[in-house]
Amino acid sequence: MAIERALISVFDKTGVVEFARQLSQLKIEIVSTGGTARLLREAGVPVRDVSELTGWPEMLGGRVKTLHPKVHGGILFRRGSADDRKQTAQHAISPIDIVVVNLYPFSATASKAGVTAEELIENIDIGGPTMIRSAAKNFESVAVVTDSADYPRVLEELVSARKISLETRLDLARKAFALTARYDGEIATQLERLTADRELHLAASPERLPFRLHYAFERKQLMRYGENPHQQAALYVPAGRSSHGFAAARQLQGKELSYNNLVDLDAAWSLAREFSSPAAIIIKHNNPCGAAEHTNLAEAYRRALACDPVSAFGGVIAFNRSLDEETAEEVANLFAECIAAPGYDAAAQEKLAAKKNLRLLEMPVEKSPVELELKRIDGALLVQEPDNRALNESELKIVTERAPSDAEHHTMWFAWKVCKHVKSNAIVFARDGQTLGVGAGQMSRVDSVKIAIMKARTSLAGSIVASDAFFPFPDGVEEAAKAGATAVIQPGGSVRDPEVIAAANRLGLAMVFTGIRHFRH
Repeated sequence: MAIERALISVFDKTGVVEFARQLSQLKIEIVSTGGTARLLREAGVPVRDVSELTGWPEMLGGRVKTLHPKVHGGILFRRGSADDRKQTAQHAISPIDIVVVNLYPFSATASKAGVTAEELIENIDIGGPTMIRSAAKNFESVAVVTDSADYPRVLEELVSARKISLETRLDLARKAFALTARYDGEIATQLERLTADRELHLAASPERLPFRLHYAFERKQLMRYGENPHQQAALYVPAGRSSHGFAAARQLQGKELSYNNLVDLDAAWSLAREFSSPAAIIIKHNNPCGAAEHTNLAEAYRRALACDPVSAFGGVIAFNRSLDEETAEEVANLFAECIAAPGYDAAAQEKLAAKKNLRLLEMPVEKSPVELELKRIDGALLVQEPDNRALNESELKIVTERAPSDAEHHTMWFAWKVCKHVKSNAIVFARDGQTLGVGAGQMSRVDSVKIAIMKARTSLAGSIVASDAFFPFPDGVEEAAKAGATAVIQPGGSVRDPEVIAAANRLGLAMVFTGIRHFRH
């Protein structure tokens, strides 16, 4: 079946002039609209206006230009149907074999500061999605191209075979329906911001969580397997959006990343970004087994490793500064799976290049947008805001007779940041910007205290202890004091707080309440 005609109407005009020129050289008629037609004419590409095809002018401020039987009849008619051929001939409907359309940037408009309800609504594309859906439905006869990255592929087939294969048309149709589904989801999400009284107004949604969720993701990478070898897994990234976080990371060397690598890297990188001073984080099975901050990055790493060098074996490491040669030399002595950092000096990369299986990730320095956290449960989806609640100095409440010293106060801040990233029940012993012992994921808080003490490889004298939630009984505080802790930071809020405070006073501990809980399940 000969390809006679292409309809081109694009907002993003990347590569469209050369694409249309090559179509024209293949004797394919170009039909176009508005700004696209003007651009192609200025470039010397022969163009027929869609109004000439339909016999109707564009109207209603451009809202109606392609919504016409001569457009959609040309796209939708089934070439293999005798009845369709008869009707199109009867009404002088010309076939449209290729539809090249992309859409108004609705999300970009919606995210503009000061955008009005009128602007938002005017940027809802109607004709474009309608043509895309028509062409995608009739992919057995029509090719729909919604992404400039597909121009070379389409041209290659047209040049070599003078047709576009059914396999390619099906693939393009899948991509097209994914685009319109995502686009409609974006519109539905933004319309929740509209308030209607006598007039339409655009404002933040009165509810912090939307009534409906519309997410579109596309597969970026297949994993060898999931958490276990019998589970399949893949990495998906938000479709149609600029990449950020791990989707924008560059892997500089090493084997392919696994599912578990990425889960642990996310935990490590999230904790590393809590600190303004140079910091090193070592994660094993989603929990920090060592964390430290110091003016010197290599020293921060040495201190983090000293917390639990046995558990650190085979872990993942994150730094909040570019890796230098000294730090890389230290890291090279440990078997680690992955490293995430905002950059690597040339000397550091050269030092680590010998460890060919070690994955090095260069992370983007820009902070990722705040997004909702999603968790599947059987038959439903749990959604929550991320735990980004920062602790303010004014919120700290000293509840014991003794106030913390300056050194204890500084370490409290450090330990509190680490504790937030430990699985509940979480206990962290720290001193001088370094973790000394970590107890994670136990069913009782006192057991987490005992495990943290057991894991410590040095004296805990003069340490402080952080707890992600309140101590329900005095026993956890008593165990910590017995091990050498001199101060405690915890949320408070237990009905037994007076007993816990009394125990701290009896033992000479300083204790502060934060009023903030950091459960992490």
